Amino acid sequence: MTGTFMGMPAFPDAAREAVRDRVLRANLRHATHTIRDKRTRAVAEMADWDRLRAAGKAVKDHTLRHLDRYLIQLEEAVTAAGGTVHWAADADEANRIVIALVRATGGSDTERHEVVKVKSMATQEIGLNEALEAAGIAAYETDLAELIVQLGHDRPSHILVPAIHRNRAEIRDVFAAEMGHWGRPAPDGLGDDPRELAEAARLHLREKFLRAKVAVSGANFMVAETGTMVVFESEGNGRMCLTLPETLISVVGIEKVVPTFRDLEIFLQTLPRSSTAERMNPYTTMWTGLGPSKGADGDGPSAFHLVLLDNGRTDTLADPVGRQALRCIRCSACLNVCPVYERVGGHAYGSVYPGPIGAILGPQLRGTGSEIDASLPYASTLCGACYEVCPVAIDIPEVLVHLRERVAQGGPVTREGIRVRIRPARGHTAERAAMRAARLLLEHPGALRAGERLLARARRLRPRRLPGPGRAWTDSRELPEFPAESFRTWWDRERGERA
Repeated sequence: MTGTFMGMPAFPDAAREAVRDRVLRANLRHATHTIRDKRTRAVAEMADWDRLRAAGKAVKDHTLRHLDRYLIQLEEAVTAAGGTVHWAADADEANRIVIALVRATGGSDTERHEVVKVKSMATQEIGLNEALEAAGIAAYETDLAELIVQLGHDRPSHILVPAIHRNRAEIRDVFAAEMGHWGRPAPDGLGDDPRELAEAARLHLREKFLRAKVAVSGANFMVAETGTMVVFESEGNGRMCLTLPETLISVVGIEKVVPTFRDLEIFLQTLPRSSTAERMNPYTTMWTGLGPSKGADGDGPSAFHLVLLDNGRTDTLADPVGRQALRCIRCSACLNVCPVYERVGGHAYGSVYPGPIGAILGPQLRGTGSEIDASLPYASTLCGACYEVCPVAIDIPEVLVHLRERVAQGGPVTREGIRVRIRPARGHTAERAAMRAARLLLEHPGALRAGERLLARARRLRPRRLPGPGRAWTDSRELPEFPAESFRTWWDRERGERA
C-alpha cells in the first residue's frame, strides 16, 4: 500500500475527533440505518440465503487454496481473447504500469492525457490518482459519490457510498464551488434536490466520457475459465467507461478471481442484496478480452489491459486465520451494522477500507508497523454483528483477536517471501506485563487465594480509574467492584462439607 492515507493519527485519536462532529454522526446514523433496514428485508426474501452464504464462502476458500492455478488460467484466457495481462507486485509497480500504458496512447507533448475511472478500490489503495497527477495525467472519477469526494478534495469514508458523510446541502455547495475548476460548471441556482444534483453531475461528466481516450476500471469478479471481467454498478457510468474509450485498463486485486462462469450465479444474488439491498444490480457489465471491438464495425475499446495487483495479498494468504479477509466481495454490509463505524465514520480508519473489514484488511496488507495499523484491530467491540451479515461468512471478530495478539506480542510474518519478526507495538508493554503476572498467579493456587482475600478486604479502597497506562481503559468504563468474598470462599462455606 502507498502512504496516501498514512500519517494519520491512531484510531482512538481520530475517533475522538470524529464523535464530536454532530453533523457527521447524524449523516452516518441516517444512512447506515436506512441501508441496513433495506438489506434486512431484501435478504429475508431468500429462503436459501444461508446456503448461498455457505456456497460463496466455499467458492472463495477453494479459489484461495488454488490461487496460483486459477491466476495462470485467467491470464491464458484473457490473452487468448485479445487482452494483455500485467503483474504488479506492489503499488509502485502497478502505478508505473498504468502511467506507461496511458502515455502509450499517444497525443502531443503539449496535450495533457486524461482518463475516466469507474469506481475501483484497488486504484484508491495504490494511490493511482495521485500518481497520475504527478505524471501530468488528469484522472476523473465518474461514480457520483466518488465525484463528490474528488471535487471536495476529500477522502472516501465508505466502501459502497464513499460520500456517506456528506448531506445534500454539503454536496450542493461542493458542486457549486468546484465543478467549474474541473470542467463544466454547475448550473446557476443549483438546489439540493437529489434529481438536480444528479443532473448536474450527468452534464458535467458527459463531456468527460465523450473526450477521454483511456478508461481505468476495477472489477468485482474475474472468471478464470473464460477471462471475463465483471463490474457491478448502479448509475451507468461504468457502462460508459467500459465502452466509449479506445483503451481500457483494469486494475484488480488477485483475490477477485473465481473459477467458473457458473460461480457468478451465487454472487449475482448475494452481492446486490448485501450492498444496495436490491434484488438485482441495475448495471452488471461483463466483457471478455476485446469483445465485439475486434470487428471493423465493433464497439468497445480497441485495447484491453489487465493489471493483476498483489500489494500484500500473498502475505495475507500465508496467514491461516487472517486469509479469510481475502474472501471479501466489498459489499459494505459489515460497515452498516457496526456500532463503532456508525459513530466515527470511515476517515478515522486511515484507509480506503474502513469499518470492520478495513480493521482486518489494512493491517494485513500494510503490516502493523505503523501507529494507525497497530490500532485498527482494537477498533471494534467484538459484538459479532459484522460476521452475522457477511455474505461470505468472514469471521471478522476472530481475525481481530488474532491481529490483536500479533500487535501486542509481535511475531513472525511473511514479507515478500521472507519470514521476518515484527517488533511488539509500542504502548502494549503494560498489557504484556499484566498478562505475564496473571499467568504466574494462576499457576500458583496459594498466591491466587491470597490475592483474592487481599482484594476482598481492600474493596472499599477500589479506585474508579486505573493509574498510569491503565488509565486509558477506564476513560470510558468504570473499574468493576470487587466482591466481598471470592467464589472459592463462598463454595467452601456453603458447599464444602457436602462436596
